Amino acid sequence: MNVPQRLNRIFRILLESFGPRNWWPGETPLEVIVGAVLTQNTSWKNVERAIINLKTKRLLDIKRLYNVDPLALARAIRPAGYFNIKAARLKNIIRMLYEHYDGSIERLSSVDLDNLRKILLSVNGIGPETADSILLYALGKPIFVVDAYTKRFLKNHRLYNGEGYDDIQTYFMKHLPADVYLFNEFHALIVCLCQNYCKKIPLCRECPLKNL
Repeated sequence: MNVPQRLNRIFRILLESFGPRNWWPGETPLEVIVGAVLTQNTSWKNVERAIINLKTKRLLDIKRLYNVDPLALARAIRPAGYFNIKAARLKNIIRMLYEHYDGSIERLSSVDLDNLRKILLSVNGIGPETADSILLYALGKPIFVVDAYTKRFLKNHRLYNGEGYDDIQTYFMKHLPADVYLFNEFHALIVCLCQNYCKKIPLCRECPLKNL
């Protein structure tokens, strides 16, 4: 079984085991972008609380986020932790969107993938995982998101020993078709696997991939 076949088999088993994950939770692309910034170093439950605050205060709007006082924004997103830092990062990405793309996510999304990724990575506080989460889940671009779960999954199942973000991303994108649905579900399913079985102390005997 070659690498593409093995990855496809893993995807099918995980999909059968956990079902579609339907990521990213968010009603609009803007909400997904905000969530991608807020989820850094915190749980999704905390992010949800922060997003509810933004909605309650009617701040989940590009123009309002652009104009809101940074301290007021920080107070609203306090449940997400590191609120002053995250408020500054949100301001940075909203400023880029508002000043260079007239506040239009659709206009931003019209940029080709390679340049769009460079644009996002040029925003202070936006790293590869956050940028790629925005690209895949908010803008519907075919790019594979890598996180700590991805690295653990690859190592535990002896699929790939690379450590660097770009190396791991290339491993998936080289061996899988460039498909938004596939990249979306596969990443989400890996997260689900690692949260339930492929833990720091793995439950290998119960893992749905144990017979692979």
